[in-house]
Amino acid sequence: MPTPTDPTDRLQAFGTQLIDVHSWLREELAALRDSLDAFLDGGDHRPRELRAHCLTFCSALERHHTGEERTAFPALAEEFPALRPVLAKLQEDHHLVADILRRIESLAADVGTDPADAQRVRRELDGLAAIVESHFAFEERQIIAALDALNIPAWQASPPDFLAASAEAVPEPE
Repeated sequence: MPTPTDPTDRLQAFGTQLIDVHSWLREELAALRDSLDAFLDGGDHRPRELRAHCLTFCSALERHHTGEERTAFPALAEEFPALRPVLAKLQEDHHLVADILRRIESLAADVGTDPADAQRVRRELDGLAAIVESHFAFEERQIIAALDALNIPAWQASPPDFLAASAEAVPEPE
C-alpha cells in the first residue's frame, strides 16, 4: 500500500493521533491513581511495582511533551506563525507538568509501608490530573486542525514520539 501524502488520504490524521495519545495518557494516569488507591486500601500492590508504574508513567508523559516541543511545535510554528503564542503557552504548561513529575518521582521513590508516602504521591497525582486535563483540552482545541493540515511524509512512515502510545510503555503493577 503506498504511503499517503495528502492529509485527506491519511488513515488517521495527526490531530486524531494526538487525541488518541492524550486519551491513552489519561487512562494510564487513572490506572495509576487507582493502583495507589488500592495500595492505600491495603490491596496486594507492592511498593516496588507501584514505584515502577509511577516512574514509567511519568517517563511516558515527559517523552510525549518533549516530542511535541522538538517535533510538532517547530513544524506548527513554521507553517502557522499565528500559533506561536499558543505554542509558547503549551511549553509553559510542559514546564509546570515537568516540575510536578519530578516531585512525583521523588515522592514515589519513598513509597514503602507507610501509607502517608503513598498519600503524598496521590495528592500530587490529583494535581497533575487536573493540570494535564486542562492542558490536553486546551491543546486539542488550539492545534488539532493545524496538525491535521500538516503534510509531513516522514511522519507517515514513522510517527514521531509525541504521537506514540503503547500499552507496553506503562506496565500494570503485579
